[in-house]
Amino acid sequence: MYLLGIDLGTSSVKVSIVEAANQTILATASYPETEADIIAVEPGWAEQSPDQWWDYVQQAILKCHATKAYDPKEIGAIGIAYQMHGLVLVDKDQQVLRNSIIWCDSRAVQIGEQAYQRIGSTRSLEHLLNSPGNFTASKLAWVKANEPAVYEKIDKVLLPGDFIALKLTGTSTTTVSALSEGVFWDFKENRLSEDVMNVFGFSKNLIPNIHPLFSSHGQLKKSVADRLLLKEGVPVSYKAGDQPNNALSLNVLEPGEVATTAGTSGVIYGVSDVLSYDPESRINSFAHVNYSEELRRIGVLLCINGTGIFNRWIKTIAGQALSYAAMNQLAAQVPAGAKGLRALPFGNGAERMLNNKIIGAHIQQLDFNIHGTPHLVRAVQEGIACSFRYGLDIMRENGSQPNVVRAGKANLFLSDVFTRAFADLNQVTVEFYEGDGSFGAAIGAGIGARYYASAKEAGSHRQPIATIEPGKPDLYEEIYQEWKKLLLEQLASSH
Repeated sequence: MYLLGIDLGTSSVKVSIVEAANQTILATASYPETEADIIAVEPGWAEQSPDQWWDYVQQAILKCHATKAYDPKEIGAIGIAYQMHGLVLVDKDQQVLRNSIIWCDSRAVQIGEQAYQRIGSTRSLEHLLNSPGNFTASKLAWVKANEPAVYEKIDKVLLPGDFIALKLTGTSTTTVSALSEGVFWDFKENRLSEDVMNVFGFSKNLIPNIHPLFSSHGQLKKSVADRLLLKEGVPVSYKAGDQPNNALSLNVLEPGEVATTAGTSGVIYGVSDVLSYDPESRINSFAHVNYSEELRRIGVLLCINGTGIFNRWIKTIAGQALSYAAMNQLAAQVPAGAKGLRALPFGNGAERMLNNKIIGAHIQQLDFNIHGTPHLVRAVQEGIACSFRYGLDIMRENGSQPNVVRAGKANLFLSDVFTRAFADLNQVTVEFYEGDGSFGAAIGAGIGARYYASAKEAGSHRQPIATIEPGKPDLYEEIYQEWKKLLLEQLASSH
């Protein structure tokens, strides 16, 4: 049996075909070839077209088929991972009503803060484990207030992965995990939040039917199956946000286990068995993929919006046809600390861990006579690693004490400079595993289709392919303290 995994990212869609029995990746493909654009009509806004996502998904699947490495008709289940917190609105004909307001959009911060005050901070944190912030519910409230003609036509409110499943099957569903990431879920009452629905004036009819995460979310329509050379009726048996899905792919399922990613955004994601929350709501708690009322598994997530996107920006403005591999080699040519150059990677919207402030990205202490492209690249990668340290310290304040972190060997973790800075700054061992988001989505599909008895069984044979141990913290600790001082100065001067 083959499993098809779809990873709907911000930059591209990646698809993998996995042999269920031995978890071997038979084929993988991404689309588009160049990184997808983010539409920013106003400062702090970020949108993408759901219909374009759907085109990317189809193109990536057909690219996999073109490898001839498998028979598409033997694919038995489909899983979907997706960029979290996006808002997709469809009408009764399942047509998209507007561009998706995606995860790094900041327009709804004030709306979320007002709801937080109306619900009450204590009640909000105890029941939702978060403040509404600029999550999906607040984005929907923004549409209601600013685009009433659009709001009146809404039949269903979807997250990005729900939309792709809808296009595949014609069926709209959601999960507790998805509702929690949109801040629609009341953990204490174990139901859709009456507080959120009432404070924003939403109808419950806007919410799709709630299904278990590992279960059928519809079967592949004949028209789509014919177009994609697949069998009609194949189930979409798994849907999860990209960070819970990444944790699944790294076999991070139980309390104390921690995963990290460093793609467009950077994330540290730990698992807890208590309904925990940060009093300042700088980190977020959502239902993990294996959450149930009886087995509480909470994903505690810290997100840094401006990570890989900062690395990409440097690549673009360097004025050279640099690959990421070439950039990593340049960074390694100069010593740690980049001769005093410091970079703050906060130029991608409101940063939750900075109390939803927008301070922008900064490159500081630039000397035209000393610094060149290698110093810029190294300073950016070290600045991103420093932002992980700042975030992990917040998680430590809230009781998380990881000494081992699991990651896929991808994105910024392909850089020896970034990886060494990450391990030394955080004083953690980093274990690397094969696979990525599309692999995790495929494995999730196998769990949902009952090929695997449980998530634990699916991950039981996963072993690290490499391990990086932390070195002495002295050098990077000095760099970090200087970096942190610059950050705190920017925070003090922001409004």
